[in-house]
Amino acid sequence: MSYVEDVTEAEGWAQIAAGAHHAPHDVLGAHPVTDAAGRTHTTVRVRRPLADEVTLVFADGRRLALSHVAHGIWEARHDGPPVAYRVATAYGDDDEIFAGDPYRHLPTLGDMDLHLIAEGRHERLWEVLGAHPMAHGSELGTAFAVWAPNARAVRVVGDHNGWDGSGHPMRSLGSSGVWEIFIPDVTIGTRYKYEILTRDGHWVLKADPMAQAAQTPPETASVVTASAYVWQDGAWMTRRAATHAVAQPMSVYEVHLGSWRHGLGYRKMADALIEHVKATGFTHVEFMPVAEHPFGGSWGYQISGYYAPTSRFGSPDDLRHLIDRLHGAGIGVILDWVPGHFPKDAFALARFDGEPLYEHADPRRGEHQDWGTLIFDYGRPEVRGFLVANALYWLEQFHIDGLRVDAVASMLYLDYSRKDGEWEPNIHGGRENLEAIRFLQEANATAYRLHPGIVMIAEESTSFPGVTAPTDHAGLGFGFKWNMGWMNDSLVYIQRDPVHRSHHEGEMTFSFVYAFGENYVLPISHDEVVHGKRSLVAKMPGDHAHQLANARAYLGYMWGHPGKNLLFMGQEFGQLAEWSESRELDWWLLDQPAHRRLMDFVGSLNTTYRAQSPLWERDGDASSFTRMGGPTWDPNVIAFERRDAHGGRLVVISNFSGTTRTALPLTFSVEGVWQEVLNTDAAAFGGHDVGNLGMVIARSEQDGAAPVAAVTVPALSTLWLRHQPEPHVPTVSHG
Repeated sequence: MSYVEDVTEAEGWAQIAAGAHHAPHDVLGAHPVTDAAGRTHTTVRVRRPLADEVTLVFADGRRLALSHVAHGIWEARHDGPPVAYRVATAYGDDDEIFAGDPYRHLPTLGDMDLHLIAEGRHERLWEVLGAHPMAHGSELGTAFAVWAPNARAVRVVGDHNGWDGSGHPMRSLGSSGVWEIFIPDVTIGTRYKYEILTRDGHWVLKADPMAQAAQTPPETASVVTASAYVWQDGAWMTRRAATHAVAQPMSVYEVHLGSWRHGLGYRKMADALIEHVKATGFTHVEFMPVAEHPFGGSWGYQISGYYAPTSRFGSPDDLRHLIDRLHGAGIGVILDWVPGHFPKDAFALARFDGEPLYEHADPRRGEHQDWGTLIFDYGRPEVRGFLVANALYWLEQFHIDGLRVDAVASMLYLDYSRKDGEWEPNIHGGRENLEAIRFLQEANATAYRLHPGIVMIAEESTSFPGVTAPTDHAGLGFGFKWNMGWMNDSLVYIQRDPVHRSHHEGEMTFSFVYAFGENYVLPISHDEVVHGKRSLVAKMPGDHAHQLANARAYLGYMWGHPGKNLLFMGQEFGQLAEWSESRELDWWLLDQPAHRRLMDFVGSLNTTYRAQSPLWERDGDASSFTRMGGPTWDPNVIAFERRDAHGGRLVVISNFSGTTRTALPLTFSVEGVWQEVLNTDAAAFGGHDVGNLGMVIARSEQDGAAPVAAVTVPALSTLWLRHQPEPHVPTVSHG
């Protein structure tokens, strides 16, 4: 039996010809052979079905004709070890087609890469999996690598091969479950997918889980890309790394890119968004998910491409440009991140290689019944590594300043939204998802270790302990947690008619009991202005003027309350209609003076907040806060003092009744002048200019007594009073 015939039988050339072999590089490409005399020659095989002539063209111009062997496979031998070549193929009378040979190249992943992938600890996973334009030896092309451990074969299909993958089967890299191929001449912009042969013998077509760009939906192909962006935010990144976010001001403007203003992509949005955020004084913007997702008429929380910014608004470098410009304007960027679930779309992660892979195989742990989505298998190292690396990818490759992690409660509990019998306890018999907890701890600890100064924020709605405690103290390791309890209670309160609020004061003040148990963000998010909940202004009782006054008082109280702040777009100028992702905000409202003044108020609120360190410097310290009262009690007036680390004091006083409180006696911590730095009833904001002529004076009536000041608090308003240390307390002339 000849050598060729032996190889044909042993390796299954019919599988090679069909693109269904798990190790095509073992047969195709260049293979050195040493004969009995110790001489080395090289056998080269290429697959060119229907070709009339196939020729190797070496770097020095020499040509070597190949002979057809079987199944469209051609072969030749030359003396010496393997050398670089290209393949010239002739079909009929047409000109020769020149191409590189994928099967003459060594793998682009090393043993350490494969080890780290299997361990779930490859912190730069996006550099080794996915599609990467590169020079491999003497050739330019694209390296493809995908994790599909249950596959019998995997091949690359796309623009480069007319969407026929039979000529580009990938090689299996052993027990790692990774498949790899370098395809010469494939360039940036090429659309592609993976064609996977499942255990049951079916071919399935899948987008690349690690793709860094994708077609614009509803098309679903992945796209070869590489960044050419040159960042200009070095000073911002240096300052960020030296910053501890808990001790800094943070007021976040939450943005849905598709409906903020219609027709604006990443690049065109930069000028308009920066101008607006600067005018309204927010420190950060938070983008609802920008990772690729199938349904445009959605909020983006069902993600199909975790590493690909949605192409609806431009290229990945266009998004980099937007973030860079925001940083240049002094504005931080937070991104919604969704590691809790993913959609069942057949082209994406669901049953990726024909079996449950990214999702947990047990539907009691692997499926969200309410949302119709799948849950990641957090106990599988490769899945955990995929998600941890994804967090790092956004932080590093896009200079994101923080991730807001969606639906953390759904990850923490095995019985989340499940009835008895629909969930399986953990190994200790409890309801906690121990694997998800370990994943969150790892993601947070790794993100903070590699990117100091960033923030990890949990949307977590339960009393799970230690969400913002360090991981080395058994906490989850987040920097902040959304204060959903404050949000729910305060919104119930503020919607009541003022005449009834005196009976429900606890709805506004219960949060003081736990305000320092975690590092909190106070959110009025997109969830609170949809599905019949009405916009923030529309929630308020009374006529339009009273609604706006209520909104100003509420926001003044919110910004004064311990914790950072988040406001969804449109609420800063009094959007009246509920938000819909299908239309842009009602910017025309700014033509109405009342709404323009509300936006001016928010700008002043943010500017004043940033200038008043007692409101943010010691947010996590209970000793920086004191609830205030007076000789008489008024349940409609809520007052408290905030203190910074340098002796600064600021008092927040809110009157949520419909009646002005004149000369209301309040007990202050120290004597002296307290300057009015914010009054939500100012005429410039649409109010009536009722106040205290810019200051109040606190005095002790007798030695040892607490100082008291008579304060005028306008109806439906909030005051901020900053202590002004002076050598003496001014006296009042009665002459």
